Amino acid sequence: MRRATLATIAAAAGVSLPTVSKVLNGKDDVGPETRARVRRLLAEYDYVPVGARRASGQLLVDLVFTALDSPWAVEIIRGVVDSGLHVVVSSAAGQRGHSSWAASLVDAKRAGALLVTSQLTAADRRVLAGSRIPVVVIDPVDLPNPDVPSVGATNWAGGLAATEHLIRLGHQRVAVIGGPAGMLCSRARVDGYRAALDRAGLPFDPALVRHGDFKHEGGFRCASELLRLPDRPTAVFAGNDEQALGVIEAARVAGLSVPNDLSVVGFDDLPVAVWSSPALTTVRQPLTEMGRHAGRMLADLIAGRPVETERVELATELVVRSSTKEPPCT
Repeated sequence: MRRATLATIAAAAGVSLPTVSKVLNGKDDVGPETRARVRRLLAEYDYVPVGARRASGQLLVDLVFTALDSPWAVEIIRGVVDSGLHVVVSSAAGQRGHSSWAASLVDAKRAGALLVTSQLTAADRRVLAGSRIPVVVIDPVDLPNPDVPSVGATNWAGGLAATEHLIRLGHQRVAVIGGPAGMLCSRARVDGYRAALDRAGLPFDPALVRHGDFKHEGGFRCASELLRLPDRPTAVFAGNDEQALGVIEAARVAGLSVPNDLSVVGFDDLPVAVWSSPALTTVRQPLTEMGRHAGRMLADLIAGRPVETERVELATELVVRSSTKEPPCT
C-alpha cells in the first residue's frame, strides 16, 4: 500500500490541509472534536511525517529546549549529535504548555525525546506514557521524577568550589548572583556558595545575594545594584558565564577594573570565557558530555535496553584564569 499523505488524512477527516498541519504541529486554534478526529485518522492510517522518514532507516528524536537564545544550548546539541542520534531541535518557548509539545511529539512519531532545562508535567507524562515514547531530561529544572531518566552536573559542588577559590584569595565580601530562584541548578549553586561561607566562618549577608535570569542583562542589572552598596563586594560569583560577562560590563561602567577592583567567577566554561577580557575564571560544566551521555541513555531506551541509573550527575571543575585575584588593599 502507498503511504498515507496529509491530503489523504484531510480528505478522510473532511478538513483542509492546513487544519491537519496545525494538529500535527500542536497549534491551539483547532477545535477539540476536530483535533481528536484528525489524530484518530493519523493513527489509523499510520501516518509518518515527511520529517521522520529517512532513506537510511534512522529514527529521529526531538531535542527540545526551553529557549535557544544561548551558546549554552550549542554545547548540549554538540554532545547529543556526538552520541550518534539523529535529532530535530526545537524550542518550547511560546507554547501554551508542554502538553501541546508532547502531543506534537506523538503525532510526529518520534522515536524519543531529550528535554533540556524544562519540566515534565503530569499531563506530559500521561501523553508520553500512553505513546510509550522514551524521554531523558537534561539539567532538570526541579527534582526529577524518579521514573524519568535525567542527566545533570554537580551544581552544589561547583558553587562551593567557585566561592572557596575567592575566599582563599582573601575575599570576605563575596556576592552571588543566582539564576531564576525556582531552578534547581540555581538553588544548588547558591547553596554551594553558602556552604563555602559557612566552612570559612564568614557570615552570610542576604544583601549580597541576587537572582538574575542567566543572561547578560540579568548579570549587569544585579551587579549594578551590588556595586552601589555602601560596603560593596570585592568579588562576585556570577552563577553562569553569561551573567559573569554582564558583571564585568557593570564594573566597567562603574569605573572599576576586573580583577584589580573586583574579582568575578562564572559557571559553564563556554567557549567565550577564554576570549572575554579578562579571560574568565569559571566552573566548567561538562555540557557536551551531558548531551552525549543523555543521547546514549535515550538510545538504550529506544532499543529496549535498561539504563544503568536513572539519575546521572557529571562532575564540575574550577578553571582559574585572569578575572580573579587578591582583593585590593584598604
